Order: sequence, then C-alpha cells, then structure tokens
Amino acid sequence: MNDLDQLLQQASGEFAAAATPADLENAKARFLGKSGQVTELMKGLAKLPVEEKKTRGAEINQLKQGIETALNARRQALADAELEKQLKAEALDVTLPGRQRGTGGLHPITRAMERIEAIFGSMGFDVADGPEIENDWFNFTALNTPADHPARSMHDTFYVENGFVLRTHTSPMQIRYAVQHVKKHRHLIDAGQAMPEIRVIAPGRTYRVDSDATHSPMFHQVEGLWVGENISFKDLKSVYVNFMQQFFETTDMEIRFRPSYFPFTEPSAEIDMMFGSGPLKGRWLEVSGSGQVHPQVIRNMGLDPERYIGFAFGSGIDRLAMLRYGVNDLRLFFDGDLRFLSQFK
Repeated sequence: MNDLDQLLQQASGEFAAAATPADLENAKARFLGKSGQVTELMKGLAKLPVEEKKTRGAEINQLKQGIETALNARRQALADAELEKQLKAEALDVTLPGRQRGTGGLHPITRAMERIEAIFGSMGFDVADGPEIENDWFNFTALNTPADHPARSMHDTFYVENGFVLRTHTSPMQIRYAVQHVKKHRHLIDAGQAMPEIRVIAPGRTYRVDSDATHSPMFHQVEGLWVGENISFKDLKSVYVNFMQQFFETTDMEIRFRPSYFPFTEPSAEIDMMFGSGPLKGRWLEVSGSGQVHPQVIRNMGLDPERYIGFAFGSGIDRLAMLRYGVNDLRLFFDGDLRFLSQFK
C-alpha cells in the first residue's frame, strides 16, 4: 500500500468516526483545507520533474476524488441519521382515535338577541343599529331628559371628549331612525296624507357606571318604538305580552304594567313578569320600562303630537337571557369561561 492509499484510508476512517457535521468539517480541513495533507501534496508537485509531475498529479487528483467521495457519503449518512431521529421524535401513532376539531357556538347573548330580532321581525318591526358613542342631543335632550336629570351625572354616565358619551341606552337609535323616516316621508306629511308607521327595535350594547352580580358597565338593551296616528297603550300591551310568550316559549306567566316615571314617556309603566311554574314561580321580576311616547319626543322626531302618537319600551337583553337560560350571575356572560359558554352550543 503506497502513501496515497494510506492517506485515503486514514481520511475515510476519520470521516466515519465523525459523530456530528462539525466534527466532519474539522476532519475535512485536515485533509482538504488550506493546510491539509492533500493540499500540501499538491504544492509539492512544483519540485518534481515534468514527467513525474504528470503521473504524481494524476494520482493525487484520484486521491482527492476518493476523499471527497468518502466525505460526501459521511455527510449524507449524518443527514439521514438526523432525519431519522426527527421522524422518530415526531412519529404519530396512526392506530389512535382521531382528534376532532372543536366546533364553536353563538354566545348566549347573541342567541338571545337574534331570537328577539326574529320575534319582532315577525310582527313587522325593523331592526336599527347605530353608534355606541353618542352626542348629548340623541342620548339625552331629544329624549326629553332634563339638564339636571341624575342620568347625566358623572357617576351614572361614561363621558368622552367634546361632550360625547358612551350611550346609556339604545333609545338614541329610535330618534335617529324616526328622524330619517320622517325626512323620507315629509312630502306625505306636508300634504296631510298618512305617513307609514314607525315600527322599529334597536338592540345593542350600552354603558353605565354599574357593576355587580346583576349589573355590568357594559350591557345589552333592546328598545322598541311604534308611532302612528292611532297607536294606544293597548297595542303596547298586546305586542309586549306576545313577545314575552314567544321568547320564553310559554303562556304560563303573568305580566303586569306598573305605573312609573320616565322623562321620554307619558304615561309610563314598569313591566313585570312572574312565571306560573319553575324555580321563579310566585316571584315578580322587572323586565322592561315602557310608556306612551312623550309629546316633546314626538316633536323632536319632526312630527305633530296632536296627530301622531305611539309607545316605546326598553328591555335588558342580558336579564332576559338570564331568565331564559337559568343564569344567576350576569358576569358569567362576559368572563369568557369556556366551561360556561360551551353549554350553549
């Protein structure tokens, strides 16, 4: 065995002993690097006669090719070993049961809101939506709320810049909807003809400075409005009783209208309900405020209160959802606990 064969055998042995790519590169440098043994042999060719140089050069090139072949083979072997290791670490047992992707569901408040919209939609009510940051006119003044009313105080209302507020109810949408409705049909009103009735509900988020088991700084309301030339308290009672029976899917309940006061209605009434069976049997629960729309509010809509009359109501969607689903703490709706929310899928 000549010196070149010994060098090839030595290089192959060191490559085979390299356990990592870094070890392999260090071994390569000892043979093919700038100061490697093969490189030094190539430099020594300059001292040889021409004929011997050709023969020796061909032998050294053959050696170099052999070393590079051994090097590449070891590189591939190390890469294959690393891939095998990774595949074993990420191996899947295909005999195990498959993992199903969980399906989501609507939030209970969303479910309640959609149900409310569907019920009132079946009675001919439009659904109105609008800004949650309101100006003073739509949130208070247009609804006949006096300047010194407690609802305007800082401890009840979230105020933002330039006199705007986070709306304390969705009643502003009643005014916005009514004003646009009147503008659209002004030609009929001015001609003394009958204007199409205003029949709308306004569900959405509202905000007040309040927080406990039955109150939240952010909550949901649905306001209803029906204005025409001959709308009475009787219509209010008929519509709301029908709504409650459909929402709770039962006629086994009592509903009473209790005299009250609101600046935007006159006369006004609180609406209470009592189930005829179940855990809430025999217990009156307040579910809504209501009343005939105040004449000043009718004027603020751009209508003549001597000709147009109507009713309005406002109900807490969260409270209705609590009663429908048997939830005793309002905060559960907003804590984001999947153990609670998954029950409503």
